Amino acid sequence: MKTRRLGQNGPEIFALGYGAMSFSNFYGDTTVEQSHAILDACRDLGVTHLDTSNVYGMGGSEEAIGSYLAANPKAKDDFVIATKAAITRDADGTRCFRNDRAHLEAELDKSLARMGVDHVALFYVHRRQSDMQIEEVTEGLMQLVQSGKIGAFGFSEIAPSSLRRAASVGPVAAVQSEYSLQTRAPELGLVQACEELGTALVAFSPVGRSFLTDHPLPYAAACELAFLSVNPRFMAPNYAANMAITDRFRDLARDMGEPAAALAIAWLLAQGDHVIPIPGTRSVDHFKECVRGAEIDLSLEDIARIEQVLPVGWCHGDRYSEGQWQGPERFS
Repeated sequence: MKTRRLGQNGPEIFALGYGAMSFSNFYGDTTVEQSHAILDACRDLGVTHLDTSNVYGMGGSEEAIGSYLAANPKAKDDFVIATKAAITRDADGTRCFRNDRAHLEAELDKSLARMGVDHVALFYVHRRQSDMQIEEVTEGLMQLVQSGKIGAFGFSEIAPSSLRRAASVGPVAAVQSEYSLQTRAPELGLVQACEELGTALVAFSPVGRSFLTDHPLPYAAACELAFLSVNPRFMAPNYAANMAITDRFRDLARDMGEPAAALAIAWLLAQGDHVIPIPGTRSVDHFKECVRGAEIDLSLEDIARIEQVLPVGWCHGDRYSEGQWQGPERFS
C-alpha cells in the first residue's frame, strides 16, 4: 500500500485523500447519506485523509463529517482531518479574506464543534489576506499549534515565494494547489519548493473537474453550476476543444486497461513522493477508480505515452475566471 507523509514530521497517510467539497452542493445536489457512503468507502479502502473547509456548503461538509463521526465513534481514529478558514464577508457582505489569529481561531472553533472533535491534524489558511505579512500569519498559526487545536498548518493557493517566507518562520506542513495533467502551473516552482522544504503538495481537482475521467460532466450540466458556468475551461468553445483532446486520453486509458481517473491519479503520484491528490466525488464507484490510481506503478514509457497525449499546455482556457482569481496567488 502506497503511503505519503502529510508534512515533514506529519502523520503517515494513504497516498491519496478525499476532497470533501463534494459533501456540499458545489458540483450538484448531494445528500448526507451519499457523503456517509463515501466515508464508509474511505474506511473500506484504507483512505485516511479527509480535506474539508468551513466554507464548503457553509459548514455543511464539516457537519456531514461530524454526523458520521457521531454515528461511528471509532472512525475518529481512522481519519486524519484537515480544514481551512480565512474566506469570509465584510460588514457590507462583500467577500474578503482574514488571516488574523483571532478570526482564524474563532472559525476553527466552529469547525471543531461541527465535526465533534477537539483538534484537527492540519489547518490551512484558505486564502491570503494581501495586506497582512505572511510571516505574521505564520506566527499566529504556530500559536494555534501550541494551543493543541491543530497538529500542523498549511496554506492554500500560494506562490513558492510566499511558501519560502512562511517556512522561514515555522514549518509549513502542506500547500494545497490545483495540480493535474490539466493544470501544471505548480511545476513552475511550487512542486520544487515543497519538495525542498519538506512540505506536502496537496493536489485538488486531480482529475480536472471531470475532464480526466471516463465520464466528463456534460456541457449542459456544467452550465447549471455556478462555478463551472463561468469557468473558462467549461465555456464554449473551450469545452468542446477540451473534450476532443481528452478523448485521446480516455482512449489511451482503455488501451492500458485502466479507468481514466486512475491513470490521471497515477501520473500525479509519479510526480513526487510529497504529492498527495485529494479527488472529490459523490460516487463511490468513481472514488474507487481514483483509489485504483494508487495501485498503478507507471513506467517511464507509460508516463511518456500519457504526456504525448496530454502535453504541457494542452488545455483550452484559463483555470479560473477573473472573479475566481481573486485570492489565489499567481506566479511564474
